[in-house]
Amino acid sequence: MALTPNKDADAARDNMFLREVDDALRQDQMAGIVQNYGKLILIGIVVLLLALGGWFWYQHSKSEAAGLRGEEMTNALDAVRSGNLPGAANALKALETADQPGYRAMSQILAAGIKQEQNDPKAAAAAFAKVAADESLPQPLRDLALVRQTAAEYDSLQPAEVIARLKTLAVPGNPWFGSAGEMVAIAHMRMDKPDLAGPLFQKLADDKDVPETIRSRARQLAGVMGVDAVVDPSKAQGVGTPAAVSGMAAPAGAQ
Repeated sequence: MALTPNKDADAARDNMFLREVDDALRQDQMAGIVQNYGKLILIGIVVLLLALGGWFWYQHSKSEAAGLRGEEMTNALDAVRSGNLPGAANALKALETADQPGYRAMSQILAAGIKQEQNDPKAAAAAFAKVAADESLPQPLRDLALVRQTAAEYDSLQPAEVIARLKTLAVPGNPWFGSAGEMVAIAHMRMDKPDLAGPLFQKLADDKDVPETIRSRARQLAGVMGVDAVVDPSKAQGVGTPAAVSGMAAPAGAQ
C-alpha cells in the first residue's frame, strides 16, 4: 500500500534529521581530532615541507657542483693537451677530493699519469695504488688504476706478483683484458711457462675487442711460444724472437 502524503513528509524529515545528526557528528569528530592532534599534524606538515625543500635544494646544489667539477676537469684536460703538465696537476687538486666518486677517481688517475710523464714512476705507481685500493670508487676505475699501477712498476715486480694482481682481469670479455692479459702472458714467459703464455697470447690475438697493437704483439709472441695465432699470413711479417724476454717490460699505459 502506498504511503500517504503525511507519511512521506515524515520520512523526508526523518532522513533530513539523520543527515544533520551525521554531519554534526562528523564535525565534532574533526574538531576533536584537530583539538587533540592539531599541533602534531601541523608539525608533520612543516616537517614534510622542509624535507621537500631540502631535497630540491640538495638536487640543485648537486647539479651545480657536478657542473663545476665538469668545468674543472675540462680545464685540466685542456692543460694536458697543450703540454702544460704542471698547470694540469694544479687544476686537478680540487677534483682529487671531490664528492663525486667518478670525478675523484679520474682526477687521481690523470694526476698519476702526469707523474708518470714527468719521469716519476714511483710516485705514479703510489698514486695509482691509492685509487685501486679505494673501495668508495667505481670498480672499473679501480681496475684501470690497478692495471696502470702494475705497468708503472712492472720491471720491479716478480712475475708471480704480476699474475696474482691481474689474473681476474686477464680473461676474455674483461674491459682490461688487452693490457692485463699481455702483462700476465709475459709474466708466464719470464717464469718459463710457455704452456700458459702461448694460449693466452693466442686469445689476445684472436680477440677483436683488444687493440690491434696488442694483438699484433700477441701474434708474434704466440709464435715464439709455438702457438700459431696468425690468421692472415701477411700479419706474420716482422715476427721474431724477443731479444730478452726475461727482462721484457709491459707496454706503457692501459688498454
